[in-house]
Amino acid sequence: MYFTDRTDAGRQLAARLEHLKGRDVVVLGLPRGGVPVAEQVADALGAPLDVCLVRKLGVPFQPELAMGAIGEGDVRVLNDHVLADTGVSAGDLATVEARERVVLGQRSRRYRGARSAARLDGRTVVVVDDGLATGATAIAACRVVRAQGAARIVLAVPVAPGDWRERIGREADEAVSVHEPDFFYAIGQFYQDFSQTPDEEVVACLERHHAGQGRGDDDPEVRIPAGEVEVAGHLVVPEGAPGIVVFAHGSGSSRHSPRNRAVAESLNRAGLGTLLFDLLTEEEAADRANVFDTELLAGRLARATRWLGGRPGLDALRTGYFGASTGAAAALWAAADPLSGVAAVVSRGGRPDLAGPRLGQVRAPTLLIVGGNDPLVQDLNEEARSRLRCENRLVVVPGAGHLFEEPGTLEQVGELAAGWFADHF
Repeated sequence: MYFTDRTDAGRQLAARLEHLKGRDVVVLGLPRGGVPVAEQVADALGAPLDVCLVRKLGVPFQPELAMGAIGEGDVRVLNDHVLADTGVSAGDLATVEARERVVLGQRSRRYRGARSAARLDGRTVVVVDDGLATGATAIAACRVVRAQGAARIVLAVPVAPGDWRERIGREADEAVSVHEPDFFYAIGQFYQDFSQTPDEEVVACLERHHAGQGRGDDDPEVRIPAGEVEVAGHLVVPEGAPGIVVFAHGSGSSRHSPRNRAVAESLNRAGLGTLLFDLLTEEEAADRANVFDTELLAGRLARATRWLGGRPGLDALRTGYFGASTGAAAALWAAADPLSGVAAVVSRGGRPDLAGPRLGQVRAPTLLIVGGNDPLVQDLNEEARSRLRCENRLVVVPGAGHLFEEPGTLEQVGELAAGWFADHF
């Protein structure tokens, strides 16, 4: 027996998740037993807590066999193999889904009341249950959370069988457990108190945590003045961070960019602060001319940097720029200002050539990262590098395209960027 009760299990699990503290995390508990565990995790990480509402779509004549699952926000994931093997018609599927959506709505109202569901897009989502046996519910939850836009999924449980990571496969980006016993027949065998969690306790956990979060002042969402407008940002500063990396996203993207979020999380894990923000308001971004106005975007980057320097406790930290695609040009343009004080610049799949004559004025050490399968941008970076007069380096990531969507390539970008900033901070 490992745990006194679910609260004890949550505290032990939270100790295994300390590396997530200070990052953009949302904790989701699987009702009902996973919620008391998740509450302890969310409290320890200082993260929002919500429920992960998932309903299995059972085959009509074999309900225990899942042909898919649904989640909030009209999310639906289907098992095409089961559908093909069982011959379930579109009409039967729609009937089952409609019935389960009614239950989903009822549970949402019961657990949250008038509160909205937590926003998941672009964030790290920690899915928590009180244990894992078959893994079917956890897999469905991960698929639904992924479909809702999560950038990274961490599946965390107090106890699971030794082969549980093989069972879930690649459904989660990270799998964390406290104990993985060889002899496993039921989750309850590892709890002194494994009594059923009533709906009232789920509601109490959510309300208690929500009230506590309301008293905090560490919300990572910030508003940054940018002349006559304000833009939204997301600021994460791990304890002891030597500096903060300000992100300049590419055209058509925003602070919610999954790729930039993934790189930011790599930097956070390395102990570096990050600021992702919208270079333009929604109205400004609607005008495509603004999206490619390098001077305008560089000005927004400079304003965000000055805003950071004016915040209590952050004025002594070094600043770096990370630019993706056209955002790299804005980063280099802003870094060329002799008063910028930027310590280092990293470009990922960038267009530094768009910084034009400003390239020769950049003094901050600059790392250019391009994909091996992106020859045009590689040539543009080679040419731009020849015009830089600062310390610089060009790294080609083998097998990567322009967006670094290939497995493992974005992780390499994160490691390269973290090393470059750490060295120059």
